[in-house]
Amino acid sequence: MPHTINKDSLTIKVFESRSSMGLDAANLVSEKISELLKTKQFVNMIFAAAPSQNDFLDELIKKDIEWNRINAFHMDEYVGLDANAPQGFGNFLRDRLFKKVSFRSVQYLNGNAGDLEAECNRYANLLSLQPADIVCMGIGENTHLAFNDPHVADFNDPHVVKIVDLDMECRQQQVNDGCFDSVEEVPTHALTLTVPTLVKAACVYCIVPGEKKAKAVYHTLNEPITEKYPSTILRKHLNATLFIDEKSSVLI
Repeated sequence: MPHTINKDSLTIKVFESRSSMGLDAANLVSEKISELLKTKQFVNMIFAAAPSQNDFLDELIKKDIEWNRINAFHMDEYVGLDANAPQGFGNFLRDRLFKKVSFRSVQYLNGNAGDLEAECNRYANLLSLQPADIVCMGIGENTHLAFNDPHVADFNDPHVVKIVDLDMECRQQQVNDGCFDSVEEVPTHALTLTVPTLVKAACVYCIVPGEKKAKAVYHTLNEPITEKYPSTILRKHLNATLFIDEKSSVLI
């Protein structure tokens, strides 16, 4: 059984293993989807693309969910990466989730659009038509949410989706995760849903395993709630759950 603690409004569930963490997160998300579908025709969900999400996604696709009543979005995408690159976040989620089950719709963010501002506006309009009910996310090593690194994070951001440059710690994380061989290969810019867009969802499930995330988890729970540590904003959300395993919880 997980150990549960609270910090401000945030619920934190601590697990002995990464696999048990992923299973529990999938169970709770599946239960929430079923609950929402009792009163809503469709549920709108935003997913993160990162190796940290693999255990959760592997378990989620096994659940008996009415996928044909779910509209899916993803929260960020590299700018200028080859359209077929496996590191692309849309491609990552297509391989692990979107092509595994039959969603009502899947909306991809295009980091190779000829007009990136127009692409941000296009995706923002889709999100306004289908506001997120559930966000399934991770936290970066620098405490970013999506690609809202500390230097570009804005808790009062007027944008829904925006173009950002990536800080070096963020780019290095992509190498640490085994997604790229060197930091020089990691794109310097990305499109991202902003912090207010992500935390506006009624329910947030944040899955953060592994020793490389231990410092980020510590900062999330112990630092002042400021853009210097973007993930601290989760402590103000009224229905957010942070899932951590033995390795990511060692500093708390």
